[in-house]
Amino acid sequence: MDKAGVIKFRHCGKDIYCFSVPECCPVCRESLSSRTRRLEEAPVSIPNPFMNGQKVTSSFLVKPTKGTFLREYDGSSDLHVGITSTKGVVYNYSEAGVCRDQHGWEQSVSIPLVQPDMYSLINQWDHYLEQFSSTDMWDPQRYEEHEHNCYTYALTFINCLLATQGKRQLTKTVFTEKFVLPRTRRASRYITLYQEISHKSFYIVDSSQRENDNCV
Repeated sequence: MDKAGVIKFRHCGKDIYCFSVPECCPVCRESLSSRTRRLEEAPVSIPNPFMNGQKVTSSFLVKPTKGTFLREYDGSSDLHVGITSTKGVVYNYSEAGVCRDQHGWEQSVSIPLVQPDMYSLINQWDHYLEQFSSTDMWDPQRYEEHEHNCYTYALTFINCLLATQGKRQLTKTVFTEKFVLPRTRRASRYITLYQEISHKSFYIVDSSQRENDNCV
């Protein structure tokens, strides 16, 4: 998955993000190996918010329509969504109809849709997903970029499952705000860090600014 992960360490009252800890502090040039670090200065790994979609099951996935989040995504590019089977096959809807992808989702934002103890639903998941995807509703000619698209497909499937459980259905607004935006915001912050480090080797902010801005 693209380069090493992001690391953060604190020095000179700064939070310094990088891919690997340098020999010298990029702010004051002091050697980082010649002094005993305090606990709060120890390097920590920043959790990567992206998952390999082929390795997560029964989940809602988000990825750029073209390219990957860390390499090509500019914050405004089109996004594509899909639903994974229990075997990691990603079902998604496009101009080609329903596709069943076994690769191409290696860097995705993942939102689990099933609790581990929901055995009955897990056992039927693949059957429901395949049956749902085979209806005329998802024929290629019915695809419409704004009104009948990949998001429509995924959310309709989720609401069909909620209906079978007697649960209240979700509007696109509610699902997006409650489940999607918290994870994509975190991913956006990580992308900013990653791209800044890729261009400049470091991303440096005041420790107080990081706390106020609720940075990664």
